[in-house]
Amino acid sequence: MPPQSQTFTRKLSHLLTVPALLLALLLALLAPALSNRVWVEFGPQQHVLTLNPKLGVHTRLTDEVEPWKVQRSFEMVRELGAPWVVEYFLWAGMEPRPGVYDWSHADLVVDHAVNQGLTVIARLGYVPDWARPKNSIHLYLDENGYDEFARFAAAFAEHFRGRVKYLIVWNEPNLSQEWGFRPADPAGYTELLKRTYTAVKRVTPEIQILGGALAPTLAPPGSEWGMDDLVYLQRMYDAGARGYFDLLAVHAYGWTFSPDEPAAADSVNFRRVELVRQVMEKNGDAAKHIMITEGGWNDHPRWTKAVRPSQRVAYTIRAYDIALHDWPYVDALCIWAFRYPAPAGNYQDYYTFVDGNFQPKPIYLAVQRYAHGDPWEGQ
Repeated sequence: MPPQSQTFTRKLSHLLTVPALLLALLLALLAPALSNRVWVEFGPQQHVLTLNPKLGVHTRLTDEVEPWKVQRSFEMVRELGAPWVVEYFLWAGMEPRPGVYDWSHADLVVDHAVNQGLTVIARLGYVPDWARPKNSIHLYLDENGYDEFARFAAAFAEHFRGRVKYLIVWNEPNLSQEWGFRPADPAGYTELLKRTYTAVKRVTPEIQILGGALAPTLAPPGSEWGMDDLVYLQRMYDAGARGYFDLLAVHAYGWTFSPDEPAAADSVNFRRVELVRQVMEKNGDAAKHIMITEGGWNDHPRWTKAVRPSQRVAYTIRAYDIALHDWPYVDALCIWAFRYPAPAGNYQDYYTFVDGNFQPKPIYLAVQRYAHGDPWEGQ
């Protein structure tokens, strides 16, 4: 070999060795972290066994960072006998910059849900910094950002085509806090709904759009905090919303009332759903179905709107039964909330079915028995 060739070979060998050494050093530094990471593998495709195909829960995996906990959450939902889950997907987390998407956490959540045989209802919201005015909160979205949200929703629908079939446009827009601390604006929300519906249907016509997701409230006319949900829904229809949602998302909290307490315009109780239904029928929308995407009872020992634990169990099971047998126009009842990644440290913790360590509460065990046809002690 000529001397020049030998020199070139030695230089090439040296150049190839440096990256290899750097890679080895990097792997050595990362080894402790990699060895402690919990890797989660998908098992065989699962299916939900239940006697109530409308039974669902609202999960809360938005800020759950450990994959095995995502998997375990959905395993326990399946074991509960609930085929439906509502999950919140943050726009700000998935589109950190315009047109730049990060679906990693959303993929993790959706894939584990689908693997467990669950149907996902995706709730979209939470505005990125770049899509809202400076010093506004993440729930603030004015008309300047409607097209951006619609474009994101279409991208979400296209990415999850075949895995997610239902999208909720926003959450409780009839409350000022959920509308970015602005006055409730049913015409403004309807405009957001129209643009989102049009954008999503253009790329994934099979996706079902849920409008509304209104909070049940008795806010008086002119309230700075919100608008009565029945009034708000009528004004949505007045603004032309009827042709721009496939199902209506409804929230149905019982507070201190039994689920059999009759519906009344001056009361927030579980059967207020029937008054919402009347508004739909009045506006020629009787063919359209409802999904209850939040609801239920709380059993905090000192909260004024809570019930006793035994009442919560009985009321919840009765509510699932009402949805199944009495409300043919309701496709799913998803009770809030299955589990929080970390304790809230307040009355909200008393809405959950399992605690942060996946220990089932009495309500979980009772609903599980109900879903599988086994009697529970309260029957």
